[in-house]
Amino acid sequence: MSIEIGREVLRHEAAALLHLADRLDEPFETAVRWLLELEGRAVTCGLGKSGHIARKTAGTLASTGTPAFFLHAVEAVHGDLGMVTRHDVVLMYSHSGESDELARLFPALRSIGPRIALVTGRPDSTCGRLADLVLDTRVTEEACPHNLAPTTSATAMLALSDALALAVMRLRNFSREDYARFHPSGALGKRLLLKVSDVMRSGPDLALVGPEAPILEVMRAITNAGAGGACVVDEAGFLLGFISDGDLRRAFLRLEAPLGAKAGDLMTANPTTVDAEMPAAEALEMFQSHPRKIGDMPVLDRGRVVGLLLLKDLLRSGIV
Repeated sequence: MSIEIGREVLRHEAAALLHLADRLDEPFETAVRWLLELEGRAVTCGLGKSGHIARKTAGTLASTGTPAFFLHAVEAVHGDLGMVTRHDVVLMYSHSGESDELARLFPALRSIGPRIALVTGRPDSTCGRLADLVLDTRVTEEACPHNLAPTTSATAMLALSDALALAVMRLRNFSREDYARFHPSGALGKRLLLKVSDVMRSGPDLALVGPEAPILEVMRAITNAGAGGACVVDEAGFLLGFISDGDLRRAFLRLEAPLGAKAGDLMTANPTTVDAEMPAAEALEMFQSHPRKIGDMPVLDRGRVVGLLLLKDLLRSGIV
């Protein structure tokens, strides 16, 4: 029974959105143009459930390239209108269009001078007549069985706001890289912005040895660095090979006199390496697609060793 009710609600709201899509017309195009031409910021404003949608819309706009903030309708008349300038576009949200708190804002906003658009289900309402532009989100009835709770109307208001923000985003040619700059702590932002040089181990955390270094010196260097291996380099710092913990263990099992071995005898010549400026996400793909299971890769800058990249450090970085 509950599943059927859920399906009925979803189908009802989906049908309303399809009808809304067919009704998009000149006001929507005008609102998009206003936001593209914006010299100030988009200011969203509303109360109740419409206010929640207004707040969410400000976040969507801001994260997709349009500077925006939410203005609480009550706080606005107690000084917060000072955040609004004539260069802004104000997006009012009211399903009924009869909210006294919103209606009272119009005279003050007129004196400041921003463009005002109203997102409403009743274009002929009091606020609708006061706005410069009306975006119509009317629905024939709510999904609520009593036609009271704002359900379908709220979905329509939210969907129209998403359509507005994403239309502006696409026409602004806002890229994945642009999006990542506004989400540096998110997984996408890290995948696009984080470089190998941001994750690699360097300085005292990097074990470097020469080809003539005895095995005990190699083990000491790895232990002191707390790494999984040592890079074997020449006097100029160019990479000659790499010795992993596994290489050391195998040497002790294979050689009759392992303590007499030198780094050059044990190293893997021409190991897989990464460039310091490579995106960290690409380096992770190299680890995952490598024919052998490896946990470390030397990091090079024009052939010289500048760091060591550990798989476990990549996984901790948050790019997945």
